[in-house]
Amino acid sequence: MNGARSLARATAHALALLLGVTLVSFLLMVHFGPDRTWGLLGKNPSQAQIDEVRADLGYDQPLPAQYVRFLGELVTLDFGLSDKTGESVRQLMARTLPVTLALVLPGFTLGNVLGVLLGMLAAWRRDSVLDRLILGGSVAGMSLSFLVIIIALQILLCTPWGLDLFPARGWRVDSLGSYLWYVTVPTLSLVAVTLGYNTRFFRAVAVGELGRDHIRTARAYGASTGAILFRHVLRNGAVAMLTRVLFSLPLVVVSGSLLLETYFGIPGIGRATFDAITSGDQPVLKAVVSLTAVMFVLVQLFADASYRWVDPRVGRR
Repeated sequence: MNGARSLARATAHALALLLGVTLVSFLLMVHFGPDRTWGLLGKNPSQAQIDEVRADLGYDQPLPAQYVRFLGELVTLDFGLSDKTGESVRQLMARTLPVTLALVLPGFTLGNVLGVLLGMLAAWRRDSVLDRLILGGSVAGMSLSFLVIIIALQILLCTPWGLDLFPARGWRVDSLGSYLWYVTVPTLSLVAVTLGYNTRFFRAVAVGELGRDHIRTARAYGASTGAILFRHVLRNGAVAMLTRVLFSLPLVVVSGSLLLETYFGIPGIGRATFDAITSGDQPVLKAVVSLTAVMFVLVQLFADASYRWVDPRVGRR
């Protein structure tokens, strides 16, 4: 009963937050955003043409009606046509988002799994040479620019000056083999740039859990290292770790893909966002910004529900 009430409160909070986030997105992207009227009209338009375009864009409606229209666009994913290409924004999202997910999910998954393993290993061997090596490597990875990492790996793995094993640009995927050929270098780049941050965070969580009384008791009774780390530390630190993983996903999908896809010439949502920024394509920008904000709220709602699954004690608090 308490768990159901907590979930209901979390849902109500998420809905209120969703309305607030969509309102801010609407004000920034629509109400205070650039007036698209003149970009869609030719030279010396008549007043009738101006009125027609403004009516199509909804500029002639009062602010609450424009906000309701914006919510309808979010629900239906119908943001109109791209100003640059004339393609439906919904079709553009459907075409590019799967490419982005296929591009970033391997690196995102590996970065978090390796971060958890290295973080727990460093925490278990705290203040040892191994711990210092892992922390030093983490700091080194955090100090390097994402672009520097991409360029270094590209030279090492994709050019005649290095091993020349993988393509430097492009995304012509029609089989598992071609997918692995194109995704390897972007995946290694994403792992290299995120592993340091993940390792330090997960190490801090593991150090906190290893200092608890039940861990000392388990050690005193002769519990194995694997049992302590995976049955106790990982399980009891799952809420903090899950929060880190879930809330970094929208950032990786949007910001990480933007740089990877732009540099490697991959036709995903990040490349489409970059093109929209450089060309001032308002419908595409409005879709990306608004849906990213909504994604953060949905991730929070999913996280609240997941906490009760990974740690039943949360529902009893």
